Amino acid sequence: MIKLPYFSDGHRIDADLHLPAVPGPHPVVVAASGFQGLKVIHPQRFARALTPLGYAVLAFDYRGFGHSEGERGRLAPQDWAQDVRAAVDRLSTVDNIDQERVFLLGWGLGGGVVVDAAADDERIRAVAAVNAIGDGTRSTRAMHDDESWHRLLARVVADRGRRAATSRSELTSPWDIVRLDLDTDTDSYVGSELYRAPGFGYEVSLESAERLLRFRPELVAHRIAPRPLLVVHGAENRLHHPVEAHSLYEHAHEPKQLVLLENAGHTEWMFDEHPTFQHLVRTLNAFFRAADRTAVASH
Repeated sequence: MIKLPYFSDGHRIDADLHLPAVPGPHPVVVAASGFQGLKVIHPQRFARALTPLGYAVLAFDYRGFGHSEGERGRLAPQDWAQDVRAAVDRLSTVDNIDQERVFLLGWGLGGGVVVDAAADDERIRAVAAVNAIGDGTRSTRAMHDDESWHRLLARVVADRGRRAATSRSELTSPWDIVRLDLDTDTDSYVGSELYRAPGFGYEVSLESAERLLRFRPELVAHRIAPRPLLVVHGAENRLHHPVEAHSLYEHAHEPKQLVLLENAGHTEWMFDEHPTFQHLVRTLNAFFRAADRTAVASH
């Protein structure tokens, strides 16, 4: 692993490039995190799984999170898509990376981020979105009961006036926005596993909630074609419901593939040796290699 920091809209982004043991040039996977944006969680997990298969993997902290620069607590998936595109810019300067084989892999909210990032970036060979969202309002509404949803919307509206008057947005618990307690499996996993990562659970701004509600990557998914899109989703996902995967898939154009993971929720199976995670890795490897073959044939 080598440190590979880069700049995105003037913010220094902390990133690590994980390399296979064999000589390059290597195909590379840019692994985008979900909510809270930390490289040390699932991006590094994907790196551990994919580098033995011959892929370089770039793991990074989104701006404002982890060790990256940027306003603390400002969670804007629209900006995160630019962080992904800037990562591809940075990789173009690395000698042992195959510039013709750049793949994006996004987890959770990051699944929507990589769709948005790839829509207008033809350098991307293929895109994989795992437990992604297609519509920020729809996915967030599904996490809430009526009372908590209307309370969140009222706070977002009030915060607009506060920002206009003071230029500052109110900070709140991230779980006021992404409500976990209606999905007990994910809530338990987050509490026991993800809070081990330094900086996880940091407060986010109410402006972040507004940015999330306005985020609709499914509306640009069709622009990925003719490059392939893989949508993978837990069939029993109670945080980002499977409707997100189906809608994202329906909005995309061919070539596209939808894989539902049986008996799998959002994240309780995300352990290196878990059979569901191992199945996901095999699915990703097959998808990326097929994208390679298709691109070679088209040339």
